[in-house]
Amino acid sequence: MTAFYYFCGHEQWQPETLVEHAVAAEQAGFDGLLVSDHFHPWVDDAGASGYAFATIGAIARATSRVRIATGVTTPLFRHHPGVVAQAAATLDRLSGGRFDLGLGTGENINEGPLGFPFPRYPERARRMREALEIIRRLLDGEKVTFNGQYYHTDRARLYSPPLGRVSLWLGAAGPRSATLGACMADGIITSVKDPAEAMEKVVLPARDAAAAAGCPPPRLITTRWVIAAADEDEAWQALLPWRGLRAPGRLEAVDPEDLRRRADDLPRSEVLGRYIIAAHTDAMVAAYRPLVEEMGADVVTLQVASLRQPETIARLGADVLPRLRALAPLR
Repeated sequence: MTAFYYFCGHEQWQPETLVEHAVAAEQAGFDGLLVSDHFHPWVDDAGASGYAFATIGAIARATSRVRIATGVTTPLFRHHPGVVAQAAATLDRLSGGRFDLGLGTGENINEGPLGFPFPRYPERARRMREALEIIRRLLDGEKVTFNGQYYHTDRARLYSPPLGRVSLWLGAAGPRSATLGACMADGIITSVKDPAEAMEKVVLPARDAAAAAGCPPPRLITTRWVIAAADEDEAWQALLPWRGLRAPGRLEAVDPEDLRRRADDLPRSEVLGRYIIAAHTDAMVAAYRPLVEEMGADVVTLQVASLRQPETIARLGADVLPRLRALAPLR
């Protein structure tokens, strides 16, 4: 069956509030939580920026059933791959074995502020290949001496190992990351704007690469942005912390102030037009239906922003999740 996750966005909510949302999501019937990991938010006037590993530790102790995953952590610059593995193992223990590690090649807004370079994608992909090997081997209990082009370890080992096998999920927006993660990761995370395009650029390349290498197909973890609002004015207010996400130059930016200015220079209709606005339950179900029926996702993450988030979480659990579960095929 498809699992349904709730998105906890560090770029909007303070960490203590995210813990409350996580508890509410578990009570509402969600199967899991996808928790973002950022150093800077997308705008400087309405954002937040808590430390994801600490927040997840608190969530792990405040919940008892939901699975928890990062969506996503970059193990290339500000986090050494070995430290990411240590954090994942610790979070797995604190959650009683409910943790999955989502990884990605990142954005400069999280690396540049700390003085790290942000090279072009080919180097980031090479770094990710090394990072995935180090993380997997450490989480699997090895003592790892590794001498790569970018990372080195000397008899590194996790002395607080995970309780079980921690799954690795790799974020992918196109075929290069999809094929990289086809065998090196257990799952592919993709943000879906157009389902057909996501299938063509991410899902099918990952499955083809896995088949060619003789690997099982990776799990498919999908996310999709929806703004729960009655009209465009309410949607704009709900979107304030996220409007920089659609600004030009998002991957290269360092300062959230720059992204906020770029976003506010765009026509409001253009920014709103890049999100799904759902005024009622039918529209919310329609937004996520393709991820269940057309894409056959193993995980569908409801990435929903509103002006009344606790009420929205409760409504998603009561009115939206049962209808989406009815659409999910048995597998």
